Amino acid sequence: MIKPPPSVTGLPAKRKRKWLPNGWIFILPFLILFSAFQVAPVLYALGTSFFNVNRSGLGFGGGELVFSGFDNYARVFADPLFWESIGRVLFLGAIQVPVMLGIATVLALLLDSGLAPWIRFFRTSFFLPYAVPGVLSVLLWSFFYIPGVSPINELLGAIGINGLNLLSSEWILFSIGNITTWQYVGYNMIIIFTALQAIPRELGEAAAIDGAGRLRLAISIKLPILAPALILTTALSIIGILQLFSEPAILSGISRGSINQSFTPNYYAYNITFNSGLTNLGAAQAVVLSLVAGALSFAFLRATRKGLSQ
Repeated sequence: MIKPPPSVTGLPAKRKRKWLPNGWIFILPFLILFSAFQVAPVLYALGTSFFNVNRSGLGFGGGELVFSGFDNYARVFADPLFWESIGRVLFLGAIQVPVMLGIATVLALLLDSGLAPWIRFFRTSFFLPYAVPGVLSVLLWSFFYIPGVSPINELLGAIGINGLNLLSSEWILFSIGNITTWQYVGYNMIIIFTALQAIPRELGEAAAIDGAGRLRLAISIKLPILAPALILTTALSIIGILQLFSEPAILSGISRGSINQSFTPNYYAYNITFNSGLTNLGAAQAVVLSLVAGALSFAFLRATRKGLSQ
């Protein structure tokens, strides 16, 4: 006799156990790539930072890998060049980040106001510099900075400013900040513009009925609502400014001594690791740099959260 299916008899049907919960299959490729290219290198650098290589004799050969504990971290914290490089990029960030986010906010507000025609065209145009690889961006701007061929110097000469070398030690930091601003204004503008699109249109209509103009609408309604987006972009910018590498690495070859090997923390860790051969010390510097970036971002987020709550 053929048994009826469980649904007919009223008995619950047996479900097959799934080895992976629903939805996880979609994020599994991301988890694999993230673990392979983000988590694994971090763990490797962390483990490497607790060891040193002892070489005997003339120092040729692989040497002996020995556990050194926190010796490499002690050397990092005692290195004035490392902290000087962090202070240099933080000084740059204190000027560059507000300027960059200010420009991005103004552009986003203009696109959202409806005054600008061809919104999609301008939105894509503003974002295009971010799509250019960082190395190409630095190479492109390096031609604008070389004194002999710089069109910027020609424009400055037309208004009476001559002999300005944008690759000199006095101006190289601001030249790097200009490249960073040009590249990331569009990226931050997209984040801010997306936040503006989420604002209910009823708020703008109500403000217009009350007699608020476009400027008052932007200052009194849109900017306060944009606070979370501005906090996010500022935190990302703090992390990014501490990771400057392509700009000093490429401009060091044409700046004639304006950029030293410890100009930025990331560039310093690279030179120690690959040019000086101190891989373990470079790993310790990378770990300390990530901790500094995390601590600064956490402090900024906490301070802004308290400010918003008051």
